[in-house]
Amino acid sequence: MIPWEKIDTARIPGSEDELRLMRRGREYSIKLGTNELMNSRLSGSEAALATLAAKRIEKVAKPVVLIGGLGMGFTLRAALGVLGSKAKIVVAELVPQVVAWARGPMAELFGDSLDDPRVSIQEVDVARLIERNKLTYDAILLDVDNGPEGLTRKANDALYDVWGLRTAQSALRPGGVLAVWSSGPNVKFTKSLRQAGFAVNEVAVRATGRGGGARHVIWIATNEPTQPSPPPDARARRSRR
Repeated sequence: MIPWEKIDTARIPGSEDELRLMRRGREYSIKLGTNELMNSRLSGSEAALATLAAKRIEKVAKPVVLIGGLGMGFTLRAALGVLGSKAKIVVAELVPQVVAWARGPMAELFGDSLDDPRVSIQEVDVARLIERNKLTYDAILLDVDNGPEGLTRKANDALYDVWGLRTAQSALRPGGVLAVWSSGPNVKFTKSLRQAGFAVNEVAVRATGRGGGARHVIWIATNEPTQPSPPPDARARRSRR
């Protein structure tokens, strides 16, 4: 068997933890400690994050979509495949080196997706974009830190609590959708989504997308026009920390 080779490492901003990019033949893996965060052979559930969300906004003529987390580009490439030519896709990636990997050692995986005119890559915490842009997005797709039960960065937890979810809701247009990927189910998170005012559908998806691999979970949470939540004040939140 071909051994794994370490290609590069990247420090996670705001953390002492380090990501490792590994390669074995044409297979890639991004790891944190002993945990594998993603693997190039397992793209099904990340792709489903985009396709399930896109189905909910298919009637929007010029959709604006925010993707939290570039990773190996599975969600981005799926979004490009199902959204029309007039879509705008913003990808927020916290770790600059992950973007460099996408353009360097993993360029074959990404193809020409990063150069698609519909795509804008921003090296920033997705939470900052959500806070700063009210009523902007038709869909927000979050594949950040293994889901609501994070591994890499404590600050990511704020994306998934009720306050963070209401902030996301205020960034969505009426009828917009918040889609969240997770490595497994989380009853508390489902309750938090409903408490924030979303209509929630929880979908189990296999990691390979072909009925095999681990069971992952995607929440499709709709910002119902009839049930708006008052937009939270980001400054007030920061003052509470």
